[in-house]
Amino acid sequence: MSSHYLEDDEEKTVVIVMTSGPSTAHRCATPFYLGSLLSSMDAEVKIFCTMEAVKLMEKGVAENMAAMEGGKRIIEFIRDAKNAGAELYVCRPALPGYAMEETGLIDEVDHVASAGDLADLILSVDRLLFF
Repeated sequence: MSSHYLEDDEEKTVVIVMTSGPSTAHRCATPFYLGSLLSSMDAEVKIFCTMEAVKLMEKGVAENMAAMEGGKRIIEFIRDAKNAGAELYVCRPALPGYAMEETGLIDEVDHVASAGDLADLILSVDRLLFF
C-alpha cells in the first residue's frame, strides 16, 4: 500500500451520490464527512444530493438533525465539507416530489442540476461513491 494518498501527483476527482435523507438520519453524516476528508486530501469532490437527500438541502432540515442522539448536527457536516472545498449539487427533478422550491435551499448549495448533469459527472470522475 502506498504511503502517500496522491503519490502520482495527479488530481483526483470524486463524486458522492447522496440519496439518504431525514428518514435515515443515521446515514446522513458520513457522506459529508468523507467529502471533507477527501477534499482536505486535495481531491476534487462533488456531492450530488438526489432522491430523499434533497430534503437535507432544505432550509431548517439539516440544522435540526443529527446522525445520532446528541451528535453533531448534519448542517455542520455539510459546512465542513463545503469549507474543505467540496461542491454541493441538488437534483432539480427531485425537488417537486418533496414539495420543495429552489428558493428554499440552504446557502451551501452550489448547483441545482439535472439528471443529465449527474450523468456527465459520473462519466467524468475517477471515483464514484453512493450513499
